[in-house]
Amino acid sequence: MDYGRLGPSQPINPRSSGKKKIALLSLFGVILIAASAVTAFALLSPTGTKPDGSRLRRNPTQAISRTCSKTRFQTVCVNSLLDFPGSQAASENDLLHISFNVTLQHFSRALYTSAAISYATMDPRVRAAYDDCLELLDDSVDALARSLSTVSLGAVGSANEDVLTWLSAALTNQDTCAEGFADAAGPVKDQMSNNLKDLSELVSNCLAIFSAAANGDDFSGVPIQNRRRLMTMRADNFPRWLNRRDRRLLNLPLSAIQADVVVSKDGNGTVKTIAEAIKKVPEYSSRRFIIYVRAGRYEEENLKVGRKKTNVMFVGDGKGNTVITGGKNYYNNLTTFHTASFAASGSGFIAKDITFENYAGPEKHQAVALRIGADHAVVYRCNVIGYQDTMYVHSNRQFFRECDIYGTVDFIFGNAAVVFQNCSLWARKPMAQQKNTITAQNRKDPNQNTGISIHNCRILATSDLEASKGSFSTYLGRPWKLYARTVYMISYIGDHVHPRGWLEWNTSSFALDTLYYGEYMNSGPGAALGQRVKWVGYRAINSSAEASKFTVGQFISGSSWLPSTGVSFVAGLST
Repeated sequence: MDYGRLGPSQPINPRSSGKKKIALLSLFGVILIAASAVTAFALLSPTGTKPDGSRLRRNPTQAISRTCSKTRFQTVCVNSLLDFPGSQAASENDLLHISFNVTLQHFSRALYTSAAISYATMDPRVRAAYDDCLELLDDSVDALARSLSTVSLGAVGSANEDVLTWLSAALTNQDTCAEGFADAAGPVKDQMSNNLKDLSELVSNCLAIFSAAANGDDFSGVPIQNRRRLMTMRADNFPRWLNRRDRRLLNLPLSAIQADVVVSKDGNGTVKTIAEAIKKVPEYSSRRFIIYVRAGRYEEENLKVGRKKTNVMFVGDGKGNTVITGGKNYYNNLTTFHTASFAASGSGFIAKDITFENYAGPEKHQAVALRIGADHAVVYRCNVIGYQDTMYVHSNRQFFRECDIYGTVDFIFGNAAVVFQNCSLWARKPMAQQKNTITAQNRKDPNQNTGISIHNCRILATSDLEASKGSFSTYLGRPWKLYARTVYMISYIGDHVHPRGWLEWNTSSFALDTLYYGEYMNSGPGAALGQRVKWVGYRAINSSAEASKFTVGQFISGSSWLPSTGVSFVAGLST
C-alpha cells in the first residue's frame, strides 16, 4: 500500500614524488571549474562534455582500469577519467585525486548552468524543486571542495571519516534534488535532468575509490554492504567532536548562558522574530553564536540556518514553552524538503530545550517539523512533533539526546549518520488504513557511512494510539533505499510494535537482501524476536562487538566532537 512517499529509486543492474603532480592536477581542476562556470551562463542548454555512461569512448590505461574496477559505474568512471588532461600518465594514487577533481568540476558546471535558468516560468512545485536543487548543488560543491582539499593534504584517521561523510552527503543531496522533480514535467525538469546527468554516479565512484584506498576494517563482522563507520564517543557520553566549551554550554542552566541575540515576541529582547536573529549570525564563524528564544509560539516563513551560518546554538525555555511551528505540507505544492518548519545545514548546529512542530495533520501526508543537514549537529532535550515525515535527518553526522519525537508514517527519515540516545519515540494514531513506520532510512550506496542508530531509547505509543492499537500496526522501519541501515539497541519496545518488527516498502521485495536492519538486547513486550521477519538483510545481533559499531563512539565518531557541546552521552553500549 502506497501511503505518501515517492517510490525508491531502482537499483542499478600519498608519495612525495607525486605531490607536485597532484598539486598541478588540483590547480588545473580549479581552472577547469572556473572556465566551465563562465561558459555555463552563456548556455541555456549546456553542451559541455559529460561522462557518457552508455559506452567506452576509448581504451583506458591499466591504472584507470584498476581504479575503475572498484566502482559501481565503471563506464562513467573510465570516460570521466580519460577526459581529464594528464590522466593517461597518472598512477592509481594520482587517479584518486583526479576523480575528486572531475566530480567537483561537473558539480560546479551543473550549479552554474542550473542557476542560469532561474528566470524561467515555473509552477509552485517545480519552483520548490528547482530551489531545492540550487541549494543542494551549492552544498555539494562545498562538500566536494573540502573533500578534495583534505585528500590533497593526505587524509588519515578522522580525516578519512570526514571525507566519507562529505561525499555521502553530496550523494544524498543529489538524490534529494532528483526526487523533488519526480512528480514534475516540462522544460525545466528536462533541463535540470540534463544538468544533473551522471552526478550521482560520479560521487558514488569517488566514494568507492576513496573507500578502497582507505581500506578500513572497522566493520569487520558486518556484511560488506554495511561496513562504513558512523560516529565515535567519549567516556562522558558525548561525541568526540564536541569541544569543552560546548559541552559546558549544554549543561549550563539558562540563567548562566550569555546569548548573543535574544528573541522575544513582546519586544523585550534583541529582536522579535527568529528570522531577524538568524540574519545577525556571522558567516563561517568559528565562535559559538547563541540565540536565546524566549517562551512563545513562533510561526515564520522559511526559517533556515544555512550552510554559511556555522556554530549556531538555539536555546529555548524548555519543551512546550518555546515552540517553533508551521503547517507547510506536500499538498501546498511543495517538496518534502521544502515543508520543514525549521531547517539547519550550517555545521556545528545545536538546539536545546525547544519544541519543533508541524501541525499539518496526517491527512496532509509529508509535513516536516525539523530538517537537519548540518554536520556535527546536536539536538538536546527537544520535542519534534508531527505526523508523516516529522524528523528529516537529511545528511551528515548528527546526535539526539533526551528528545521526544512524535509521528506516524516514516516519522524519522533521511540519510544522515545519526544516533538517537535516551530518546522517546512516540507513534501516534494514523489515518484509517495506514500503518505506522518509525524509520525510513534512505542509504542508496554501499559505501555511504550513513544510517540510523537508536540506542537506549523508549519506543512508545501515544494515548490515542494506545486506545486503538488493535486497529493499527506499528513497525520499527521500512527501507526507503536499497542499502537502508537501521539498528535498535538496548531500547524498550512497547507492545504496539508488530511482532514482525519491520515492514516491506509498499509490499514489494525491494532492498530485503541488501538492507541492514539489526536489533540488540532490547526489552519490553514488543522486543521478542521469535516472529521477526526472515529477510536476508535482517539480523538479531548477538555480538557486542558488532553492536558496538553502531554506538556514538564508533558510528558517528562522537567522542571527537560531542564533548565540546556539553551534552551528556554514552560512547559505548553501556548505559
